[in-house]
Amino acid sequence: MLNLDNKDTRAVPCISSLHIAQPDFSPLFCCLSGREGRASPEARATNKSLPGGLLPAPVESGCHPLPSPCCHQLLRSTLPALLCVPRRTQINHSPLATVPHQDSPRSLQLPRRALVPRLGDFATQGFGQTDGSFPPACCTNSNSSANRDLMATSGKVIRCRAAVAWAAGKPLSVEEVEVAPPKAGEVRIKMVATGICRTDDHVVEGSIANVEFPVIPGHEGAGIVESIGEGVTSLKPGDKVIPLGIPNCGECTYCLNPESNYCVKFHFSEPQNLMPDKTSRFTCKGKQIHHFVWISTFAEYTVTPEYAVAKIDSAAPLDKVCLLGCGFSTGYGAAINTAKVKPGSTCAVFGLGGVGLSVVMGCKVAGASRIIAIDINKDKFAKAKELGATDCINPQDFNKPIQEVVTEMTGHGVDYSFEAVGRVDTIIAALASCNMNTGVCVMVGVAPSDAVIPVDPLLLLTGRTWKGSVFGGFKARDCIPKLVSSYLEKKFNSDLLITHTLPFAKVNEGFELLRAGKSIRTVLLF
Repeated sequence: MLNLDNKDTRAVPCISSLHIAQPDFSPLFCCLSGREGRASPEARATNKSLPGGLLPAPVESGCHPLPSPCCHQLLRSTLPALLCVPRRTQINHSPLATVPHQDSPRSLQLPRRALVPRLGDFATQGFGQTDGSFPPACCTNSNSSANRDLMATSGKVIRCRAAVAWAAGKPLSVEEVEVAPPKAGEVRIKMVATGICRTDDHVVEGSIANVEFPVIPGHEGAGIVESIGEGVTSLKPGDKVIPLGIPNCGECTYCLNPESNYCVKFHFSEPQNLMPDKTSRFTCKGKQIHHFVWISTFAEYTVTPEYAVAKIDSAAPLDKVCLLGCGFSTGYGAAINTAKVKPGSTCAVFGLGGVGLSVVMGCKVAGASRIIAIDINKDKFAKAKELGATDCINPQDFNKPIQEVVTEMTGHGVDYSFEAVGRVDTIIAALASCNMNTGVCVMVGVAPSDAVIPVDPLLLLTGRTWKGSVFGGFKARDCIPKLVSSYLEKKFNSDLLITHTLPFAKVNEGFELLRAGKSIRTVLLF
């Protein structure tokens, strides 16, 4: 019999031992117990009049021993006052234990069990699906375990690793940092993977304007929401997400313009070194550490405003789609959205890093008939051709300016040219390489903050269009989930950009590969 010494009596379901007779709600109980399938025919055939029509049945193989975190709300609405069992109730070694039920003169039988847990110990707000579908997303052993891990840290300061740039020009230092809980309107994310982008190298070098040190760089990552602050409604713990370097505040004139993907809160308009309340969520060795564009993905945990996070498909592999947080989207979108490359057109791409090769992919998808890939590193030519380039040329192989070479190759210059390096000389060359009347040149690379571009007015007077592109023209919070879906549908293969995968502790090795021209994209795994 049950040991009823403990006076703490709170409703505790023991779902994995119960089956429904009439009506047959067994799929509900199967999902709550983590068990697939329906109640056994033997159980349904035995219709004993237990409270609510519940039938005792042995625990089947594969049952989850504990309710999933999302079950609390379901039980509160569907099974009021199911049981009233004292907390940590001990059950003797009899095949079935009898528990008095508060709403019935009969007793409810439970299988023998060393311990009946309190549902409240595992309940948490926000988990599970909201569309009523079964089983809820969290009702699997692996997800339930992950959710319990998230619950354990919610509301607490987390100590974790991060790569800190203490000063410009110094190697990154992997340190233990403290990450504060999210405040109102903020989200704390457990990072799973992050790419190393050339922009991060510019941050470390100190060539990005208005970045304050010490800082945690990184802006091309993917992770899982660990906890949310007050007022956050579009995200919940357990969601897979991609942090956004360009936020979508939803209130400024840029965000309200359907043709714009900019936001007034972006770093170029308003430095994002501290959170919107002008404080940091990072500390290390007693010192405040600055954020980089609010997302700082070179940390195991990071905090960012809700409007700088995009929720993505739960099926997405985070170590792959992290590239959509910057490099791939920036290059691919420059061709598709900014230039609007037309079928049968000619294109030239200057720079074959992760962004430049993504431009090549975008031009190919758009139907360009000729794509000229340009770089001084011939080792990248094979990858460029694999991704769609028709010609690969090295400016060092010629005794004339590369723009003249491109013009001669195409007759009157290409229809579209893209600069994905961030150098003044290549920007001018890209502009001069496109058709002098109808050509479109798109600047994609980030030039040093003190760079000045001297331009011959005749390059523009004849009709050329010169444009810039930020994040590929994608309105990030709306478009990133769609891009991830396209990735899952295999409409493009951004995985081909990943040449190296390293543990996070080897972050500096990843930068060495980048600077030596030996990598396209290195992904760091936490």
